[in-house]
Amino acid sequence: MYFSGIFTSKRTKSNIGHRFYRVSRKYRFSPEGGERMRLTLYTDYSLRMLMYLGLNPDLTPTIQQIADSFGISKNHLMKVAHELGQLGYVETVRGRNGGLRLAKPAKEIKLGDVISDCENDFALVECFDSERNQCVLTPACRLKHVLRESLDSFFQSLNQYSVADLLLEKKALMRSFKDIL
Repeated sequence: MYFSGIFTSKRTKSNIGHRFYRVSRKYRFSPEGGERMRLTLYTDYSLRMLMYLGLNPDLTPTIQQIADSFGISKNHLMKVAHELGQLGYVETVRGRNGGLRLAKPAKEIKLGDVISDCENDFALVECFDSERNQCVLTPACRLKHVLRESLDSFFQSLNQYSVADLLLEKKALMRSFKDIL
């Protein structure tokens, strides 16, 4: 995810829809990726797993099948599946045809909720953490409030979308997988 709030008004064809990086107080196109805000791989894997499960709710794929589809570690996905289960997004099905499935309809799983549940730190600046804050500017500084407002807007925007919204190109997504889908 990229925080897209303050970009220069001058945009060219080549930089629309791409990442920007800051140079001389301006944001410019960066094909290498000069992202400023980044979600953890854990959250990325969580979103991918939810998308995978949402593509065909009638199937109950195993963690191994999902890991193979994405080319990522089964061990990582076991942790992801466990936490998504504890959070109420995923449930396990035991038995011969057992595996995983969404615990509720994809349209009820809001992206902002998933991301805030999976990410462990949105302290963008030191003063967001009152226990560790040592900044002498805190009593008079407005930066904390501006950044908090931006972060709230970020989650409000994400919560306008659900996992179902990510699956609108269902046929194209299903072609991306090599296995059971």
